[in-house]
Amino acid sequence: MNRILQTSGLFLLVLLSGCDQKQEALPVAHPQNQPKSDSIAVSEIGADAMPPSVSYEGMLTKAVRWRDDLGDNIVILSASGLQRSDRFRHEFDDSSDAELFAYHYTVRPEQAQQVWKMYDFVADCPVDIVAEFNPDFPRITDLDHNGVAEVWVMYKADCHGDVSPVTMKLIMYEGNKKYAMRGDSRVQVGGDEYAGGAYNLDKAFRSAPPSFRNYAVRMWKEQLR
Repeated sequence: MNRILQTSGLFLLVLLSGCDQKQEALPVAHPQNQPKSDSIAVSEIGADAMPPSVSYEGMLTKAVRWRDDLGDNIVILSASGLQRSDRFRHEFDDSSDAELFAYHYTVRPEQAQQVWKMYDFVADCPVDIVAEFNPDFPRITDLDHNGVAEVWVMYKADCHGDVSPVTMKLIMYEGNKKYAMRGDSRVQVGGDEYAGGAYNLDKAFRSAPPSFRNYAVRMWKEQLR
């Protein structure tokens, strides 16, 4: 009888061990088409997936959608491209302009509500214009784990006619509160010598949680490599 019990117990132990091994071997599911994010599921969407009440200026560069405690969110990045706009006064006959736009909407059943709009531009530039969003952005995070996402946008905007560093900005919003990091890109000027790469954090960032500042500095340094 004891031998039967011992045999049954051994069989049960092997069976349970096998179940544990199978459970550990299960793959982790990752959503398809999901940009990099920290704890928030984000999907990229096209112009054809925009709700009718969402509007933006310029040509669509990138749009992402996610859900958090604010509800159903959409962030849109768009750009005018090189143009000569009536918005600006022009002193040079052969100058150009370029505009960058970013929007955050929360989508309600009845209509979308704008949370914030970001706008920057280069105007009346007679040489080369750099006005472009970093393709790795927007990034959506919840670093302080409060249920409201942080939205990160990085871009360059400058008028220059040489190979010097250009103005670079990293903007973050949590809700409608804005945080800004401003500086310039880094360029190689000869051999192992580089110019640029410095940055300044605004007052909001300087008083922000350390997780915000650390993430901002890390993102900035990544773009200088």
